[in-house]
Amino acid sequence: MGTFYSFDDEAIEQALEAARNTHGGGELKAANASFDTTKGGDLFVSAQCVSVTVENHKICIKLPLGFGKHCFSIPVSIPNGTAGKACIGICTTWGIPTGVKLSVVIGGVTVISQTFGKC
Repeated sequence: MGTFYSFDDEAIEQALEAARNTHGGGELKAANASFDTTKGGDLFVSAQCVSVTVENHKICIKLPLGFGKHCFSIPVSIPNGTAGKACIGICTTWGIPTGVKLSVVIGGVTVISQTFGKC
């Protein structure tokens, strides 16, 4: 299978905290006159990028928040050994995590972008 790259737990927690703080103290009752419906509840917070290397035309990632391990096929035009980065972000609704979004960038081009859960 190859190397499974992972993200730092502290970076994930900081992204979650940022999402909670964005909605912290807000009134969630729509019946309340001060409820701001224009703000919406969905928020994406970037968490971290890590260096990755193409191995057997794949990049394997261990996702945070229980979304498991996954290997992603990279286009064969990108040779084995090519360096890139994998970036993760957290999707939330009213500060509660609902999913993650993974992007793999090689040579400044996003070659993989996939969401898990609700994003």
